[in-house]
Amino acid sequence: MGEDNAKEQPIIIIKKVSGHGGHHGGAWKVAYADFVTAMMALFMVLWLLNSSQETQKAIGGYFTDPEGNGKLIGSDMAGAGGEAINLAAAEMEQLKEKIAQSLKESTKFKELQDKITMVVTGEGLRIELMESDVGTFFESGSPVPTEQATEVIGRLAVEIGQLPNKVFIEGHTDSKQFAGEYSNWELSSDRANTTRRIMQAHGVRLDQVAQIRGYADQSLRKKDDAEDPSNRRISIIVQHKSGPKEPAAEGEKKDAHAAKSDGHGEAKKEEPKKEEAKHEAPKKDAAHGGGH
Repeated sequence: MGEDNAKEQPIIIIKKVSGHGGHHGGAWKVAYADFVTAMMALFMVLWLLNSSQETQKAIGGYFTDPEGNGKLIGSDMAGAGGEAINLAAAEMEQLKEKIAQSLKESTKFKELQDKITMVVTGEGLRIELMESDVGTFFESGSPVPTEQATEVIGRLAVEIGQLPNKVFIEGHTDSKQFAGEYSNWELSSDRANTTRRIMQAHGVRLDQVAQIRGYADQSLRKKDDAEDPSNRRISIIVQHKSGPKEPAAEGEKKDAHAAKSDGHGEAKKEEPKKEEAKHEAPKKDAAHGGGH
């Protein structure tokens, strides 16, 4: 009886039938999304090609500076970001070429061209007038300008005076020292001030010169040869229109160590520091050599 039931029991076979969608899944959706994205990108490119230059710069500036902190040189437009930096550099390169062309018209330029350098930096256009052993721009050890200095600085002033940009003037010396109280600090500052007077006499506005800096021998051009004549130079910096970010003055900085906590919530003042010795170049017994 049991054997008859086993023989009569039907055998059930279950087959899983996969639908058409199961084979492809959702891959077609991804491909379609990529196609739509590509078409949108193509549309944007075609639209940009037919838009104005201002629109192109504004959109390009957004991707460079999304927060809109950048400024276009010579305007109040924000959002140009890296484009503004490029424009500033391009303007300075044009100014550099214009000044170079003006200097070439000078009768003394051929004799002085290897003593004049111009380079565009993050601060602006830096023009340097370097001295030689015989005193090219200033008399040796003196802030009295030579005839060449008056002509060259005057030509620079004519071009720079037409600009809205601020100007910094720096004086530098080598490491040769003076005998007596007059030092390289005074010499570098006096030469920078002499340069300012010449420039203002030839077109630079009174409010255009922002700073006069005297560095003495603290910023040598050739650090491996502190007494090289090229270390004695005047640097004229034509700032970018927007101006570089200046570090805060010492008086404006908050001194984090001005007060120390004594553990009870009260500030404890530091003891006053001993007065430092004046930074003055060492003096030699002999008179200063003709290196300045």
